[in-house]
Amino acid sequence: MPNSFGKLFQISTWGESHGPSVGVVVDGCPPALPLTEAEIQADLDRRRPGQSDITTPRKEADAVEFLSGVFEGRTTGQPLAMLVRNGDQRPGAYDEMKEKFRPSHADFTYTAKYGLRDHRGGGRSSARETVGRVAAGAVARKILRLAGEIEVRAFVTEIHDISAPAFTKFPTLAQVEASAVRCPHPATAAKMIARIKQVRAKGDSVGGVIECRVRGVPVGLGEPVFDRLEADLAKAMLSLPATKGFEIGSGFAGTRLKGSQHNDVFVNKRGRVGTLTNRSGGVQGGISNGEELVFRVGFKPTATILQAQRTVDLRGAGTELKARGRHDPCVVPRAVVIVEAMTALVLVDHWMRHAAQNRTFKF
Repeated sequence: MPNSFGKLFQISTWGESHGPSVGVVVDGCPPALPLTEAEIQADLDRRRPGQSDITTPRKEADAVEFLSGVFEGRTTGQPLAMLVRNGDQRPGAYDEMKEKFRPSHADFTYTAKYGLRDHRGGGRSSARETVGRVAAGAVARKILRLAGEIEVRAFVTEIHDISAPAFTKFPTLAQVEASAVRCPHPATAAKMIARIKQVRAKGDSVGGVIECRVRGVPVGLGEPVFDRLEADLAKAMLSLPATKGFEIGSGFAGTRLKGSQHNDVFVNKRGRVGTLTNRSGGVQGGISNGEELVFRVGFKPTATILQAQRTVDLRGAGTELKARGRHDPCVVPRAVVIVEAMTALVLVDHWMRHAAQNRTFKF
């Protein structure tokens, strides 16, 4: 179904931007997993609006509530339902958008497909939907930690035309969270923040790139041919609002190399097979090879801007729209934890699928 993701560890999100609440149902969560609302809240706090002066001023506590699937501090193995109530709703700010299509937004396509749409903040097409993904991702992240010390870290590498130097070391969470823009290179982070404030003052927006690294990934995750690990990661990332690109390992830059330059040579790493370089990004033949998983996701500039733009209305008549409401001048900093959440969801699902096929039967 279009609102569900995953096979053995499956999530279904629900709710609209300015409806009463948003949330998620997780099916396939193992039983007896110690889990508290506070653990989920930690990730939701990194995603919530109003957390800095370069994000939307919408104020939401984003307090999570368990509705089912947890008893006496442990998961039951039954569907885990989590709810977050919407508090700071101002649907009146979107009245003009009821009749007019925002450029580069989902207004037209939703109307064309369904014959109607929730114009209040975009309804399901709003990034508010990702609350459920982050809540479910926090559960997946805990399973990964307990299963094999897998660590997922995403961070901002580009905002508009400002790029951080390549990171040779795995950034710490403290380094990523040290700035509002979530770039672990302080000098570049300062320039990024200044650029976001500059475009926001003009009612405009910018996009950027998030890099995600995962260490501790075991060999063997990924299901050829159609459910290759990088294919499912790409689907997960490109299902996020405002995403426009995905690349893994050397990505498009690898097309400019020869095979002799690009190939990852196998070596013995303290008794295990590894690679000398990691241009494959941790995946070969659609299956994890035990090296660090490395990929990047491109986000477009926020579609809703506070400048007058030409558009058409529901009848196709030309008109002008100057959006109101509260919007991020750059969605990228808040998307960092969402990228991590989707990564964790993909890895847990593939870890379960791998275990089911390769560890259950002994011949």
